[in-house]
Amino acid sequence: MTIEISEEAGVRSLHFGSDWVQGAMRVARPYALELDYTREMMAALLLRPEPEWPRRVLLVGLGAGSLTKFLYRHRPAAKLVVVEIDPAVVGAAYQYFRLPEDPARIKIEIGDGADYVAKSRARFDLILVDGFDADARAGRLDTLPFYLDCRARLSGEGLLVVNLLSRRRSFRQSVERIEEAFDGRALAFPSCDSGNAVAFAAAGEAVKTTLGELKDLAQALKKDTGLNLLPTVARLERAQSCAGGLLEL
Repeated sequence: MTIEISEEAGVRSLHFGSDWVQGAMRVARPYALELDYTREMMAALLLRPEPEWPRRVLLVGLGAGSLTKFLYRHRPAAKLVVVEIDPAVVGAAYQYFRLPEDPARIKIEIGDGADYVAKSRARFDLILVDGFDADARAGRLDTLPFYLDCRARLSGEGLLVVNLLSRRRSFRQSVERIEEAFDGRALAFPSCDSGNAVAFAAAGEAVKTTLGELKDLAQALKKDTGLNLLPTVARLERAQSCAGGLLEL
C-alpha cells in the first residue's frame, strides 16, 4: 500500500495512494479531532458518560492516529490497543502525526483486525473500528462473524463503534449485520457531510438517555475536552432517530 502525506491550510492528511483522506491532523492542534466522523465516533463518551470510562480500548485501524491520540489525552486511565495491518501506517503516524510513543498505555499490534478480534481473549470497554483499504473497502471488518467476535470481546459496559461509508449501497446491509450481531441493540447516527455514518452497538448494561440529557453531556464534554458534539445531537433530533426523544441501546 502506498502511503502519501499532503498538507494544506494547516491540515496534514494521510492517503493510501489516492485522494481519499484516511486521516488528518490540524498541525497546530495535534490532539484535536479534525475529521467529522472521528468526532462522531467519540459520541460513545456521551453514551457511557462515567469519567473513568473507557478503561480498555481496542482500535481496529490506526490511520493518522486521531482517535488514539484523543483518548490518550483525555482519558488518561485508559489502556489502548491498536491493531493495524500495515506497518508503514504506524511509521507515518509516529513521523507525521505525532502519535505518542508510550508502550505502557498504547500497544501497537501489526496484524489483521478480524484475526485479532477472533483470537483475542481480552475484554474491552470500547471497540472502535475504522479500517479501509486504498479503495475504501472494509473487507472482513464488515461481516457478521466479525461483529459477533466484537460482541464477545466487550465488557459489561462495552460499546462497539463502527465507521461506515453511507454513500455505499451496502451501508444499510452493514447496519443490519451489526443489528443482527447485537440482537437489535444498534443505531446508526445520521450521515455527516463527509459521507460517513457511524454505527453504535451495546452489549451488557443498557444505554438509555434523553436527547436533552445528551445535550447537557455534550456541553460538559465540550468544556472538558474542546470536542463539540452538540451538532451531532442536533442532527439526531432533526432526523428523529430516537423515538420519543429517547436514545436506547
